[in-house]
Amino acid sequence: MFWDKKPAPQPDLAHLTVADARVRDTLSVLGAADDLSDLDFTVDRRDGYEAGSNQWFEVSGTWRDRRVYLEVHTGDNTEVLGNFDGRRLTLDDFGLNEADMSELDQRQNQSDFVDFEGKFWLYRFSRELGIFGEGHDTGRGLYCWQFQEQGGTRFLRVRKFEGEPFTAAIWLKVEPHDVTVFRGA
Repeated sequence: MFWDKKPAPQPDLAHLTVADARVRDTLSVLGAADDLSDLDFTVDRRDGYEAGSNQWFEVSGTWRDRRVYLEVHTGDNTEVLGNFDGRRLTLDDFGLNEADMSELDQRQNQSDFVDFEGKFWLYRFSRELGIFGEGHDTGRGLYCWQFQEQGGTRFLRVRKFEGEPFTAAIWLKVEPHDVTVFRGA
């Protein structure tokens, strides 16, 4: 009978994690701002990604007139990457061209690297990804190359959507417990 049904459990709003983040939530990332203050933004976009059987999501919003992103990989261990500096880099910034990117992809050699900002960025992988906007059944494909700063926690990610130019951005590891989620309306 309908009165015997128990109500669905409600989320513990005092203990939300970054894996619980959704549109309209406000996120606070401890010490992530340029001046090491907390970086706070309201999520206005949540996109799902997939590569093979791997799935993850990305939330974004604006902070100080620039778009910021958190990429969240869930599973046994939650991993989070953040893109906060707002720069949109091109292949020219790294002295690379489309042929160079194709060669990196063909070799799949983790000894390959690029020299940028006085650091070596080691090639980690390249692969095709699918991106799906929240609430949309169909997505878009893109190709992605990822490099890791030698001895560091930053990642250089180059993306290419068909018919669009290459773009790149710097991402950094974020400790999941350094992200506080405040449930939005």
